[in-house]
Amino acid sequence: MTLMDPALWEGKINTGTWVVGSGGTQDVREPATDAVLGRVGVATADDVYAAAIRADGVQKAWAATRPEDRAAVLRRAGTLFETHAEEIQRWIIREDGSTPPKAALETHIAANECFDAAALPHLPQGEVLASNESRWSVARRTPAGVVSVIAPFNFPLILSIRAVAPALALGNAVLLKPDPRTAVCGGVALMRVFEEAGLPAGVLQLLPGGAEVGAAVVDAPEVDVVAFTGSTGAGRAIGQTCGRLLKRAHLELGGNNALIVLPGVDVEKAASAAAFGSWMNSGQICMTTGRHIVHESVYDDYVAALVRKAEALTVGDPNTEDVALGPLIDDRQTAHCVDIVSAAVAEGASIAAGGTNEGRFFRPTVITGLDRDNTAWKNEIFGPVAPVARFTTLDEAVDLANDSEFGLSIGILGEVSVAMELADRLDAGKIHINEQTVSDESMAAFGGTKSSGNGTRIGGATVNIEAFTETQWLTLRSRIADYPF
Repeated sequence: MTLMDPALWEGKINTGTWVVGSGGTQDVREPATDAVLGRVGVATADDVYAAAIRADGVQKAWAATRPEDRAAVLRRAGTLFETHAEEIQRWIIREDGSTPPKAALETHIAANECFDAAALPHLPQGEVLASNESRWSVARRTPAGVVSVIAPFNFPLILSIRAVAPALALGNAVLLKPDPRTAVCGGVALMRVFEEAGLPAGVLQLLPGGAEVGAAVVDAPEVDVVAFTGSTGAGRAIGQTCGRLLKRAHLELGGNNALIVLPGVDVEKAASAAAFGSWMNSGQICMTTGRHIVHESVYDDYVAALVRKAEALTVGDPNTEDVALGPLIDDRQTAHCVDIVSAAVAEGASIAAGGTNEGRFFRPTVITGLDRDNTAWKNEIFGPVAPVARFTTLDEAVDLANDSEFGLSIGILGEVSVAMELADRLDAGKIHINEQTVSDESMAAFGGTKSSGNGTRIGGATVNIEAFTETQWLTLRSRIADYPF
């Protein structure tokens, strides 16, 4: 029996054991062919509320588990992601439409997330405070309790595990709601890994479903923290609910990320970086390079180089062909990209490359001749579209980069001293000098400003401890103090 053997999980959810969900089942479809790959179980709100009670019941025992035992579970989980990488990658390729290198990146980072999280139980869990009284005063970190993780389709494994692993390591129970389109590679894979790693039953529960399930994992009374990655609109709604219910929300939302290309840059290398930033995973990444801000002295050469990259890249079924770009996730996302490109042209922009699609297979696209009010410039596209604009002065470049409702990631290509000065003037959660905008590491803090989220909420030991624990003030005296009453 393999790790991902459908006989174990097909048509089921996991609430401590694999059981039939009250919501029935849903087909798992391959974006490239629309073929049915299997069936996943679907939860209902009632399933979620029961799961939250169950999670609350087992969480304290898990939190009381010795740090070395929690660390051992996380280390075993990391090893399982490595051992079964090929099996999990096959699901990422077929269910998510990912290319093999992208699928391999997901399992590699998933393992690293677990290995890094395994260190968290052994780190200091607080500090000794000064006090004006004759006592010891301590601020100690305690598990938050029950954490709901809501993850999207585009990097289904990474964007689940980066919250699941540290939350578990720090003594929390987790309710995982993957995107319904990627419930196997973004949900079942994690569930199976932690089952095999020895995580006690009920500490992690898998609850696939739609909007009803998403609302329930937020408002269930036992849930203390919600970690959401997804659209800005959905994030705002979750944030409002959490605010009303006095729950913490970690919101990693959309982006329309800028890449500033400075004068004197190596144009070919810049175009290579830019092509990766805009077209990796067919542009379906929150960190995708959505706006190319290019100095007028290199603009024409840069556009020409980017067009050559676009025309050379292959698009097709990553399960059967050696291609650079796979399909968009579904027909709705494809229609969105078609509408954006059509609107951009209607508003005066020109297509320098691509702009066409065959079903969900969308050619890498370069758009020029647009201004900051153009639909393709203002909006997050979530497709393989690279809008390019020129600038004359550095002040203009800064203004163009900051003139967005989003503030997730900005890349700057060119002279380091100039890039450093620009970096101090840019509003984003992440700035990369001489790199494009797509970058993520398990040990690095991750988050955005403005409509890209409510700050750095995940990644790295310090941020993860802050995200998934509470601070408790504890004082100790050698004997009862004297009081005036």
